[in-house]
Amino acid sequence: MFVRTRMTANPFTVTPQNSVPDATAMMKKHAVRHLPVVQGSRVVGVVSQSDIAKASPSSATSLSANEVTYLLSKLKVSSIMTRDPVTISPDALLEEAAIAMRDHKIEMLPVVENDALVGVITESAILDAFIELLGFRDPGTRLTIDTTDTPGVLARLALATARHHANIQHLAVYRGQDRSTILVGVNTPNTEALEEELSADGFTVLMKLVNP
Repeated sequence: MFVRTRMTANPFTVTPQNSVPDATAMMKKHAVRHLPVVQGSRVVGVVSQSDIAKASPSSATSLSANEVTYLLSKLKVSSIMTRDPVTISPDALLEEAAIAMRDHKIEMLPVVENDALVGVITESAILDAFIELLGFRDPGTRLTIDTTDTPGVLARLALATARHHANIQHLAVYRGQDRSTILVGVNTPNTEALEEELSADGFTVLMKLVNP
């Protein structure tokens, strides 16, 4: 799955010349925590709620509310934004976006194509994709299976599901040293006969989740 299939296209943005209250108002209005900062169509930074919080006077300040408001109104996004942010291509894999976010401890990546901002990809979008890939909300049955980590295991599993006229819709494998856990989602709620065959063939069904 590619970034372009999950990114938010035409995202809300601010410029370096916008004031911090402008950025705050936009985040509140659109319920976002991060904004790309653009000069023309080129990404020059990212500003987040945490950046704004760090730049704001603490609750222990002796300044009045009007003084705080005035000072913030004079503060530009350019003075608090993260410059030269990590970006990603729309043709990158979602896994690449997830690794970049994890490695750099960030929650949003500007998506850039031909040096122009075309979207953003967020942690929430990647989590939604993860849930969809595992089929947790899809109708049918999801079986969690323990098996040996040997060649031919997935072929045997596929043949068994075919014999019971079940279509594999989702598949994930978590490998251990000599055993693996397989999550397989099939398009039917009736898997009793399939489970019996799998058990007879050496598979162990650890968990069963049926979505109507």
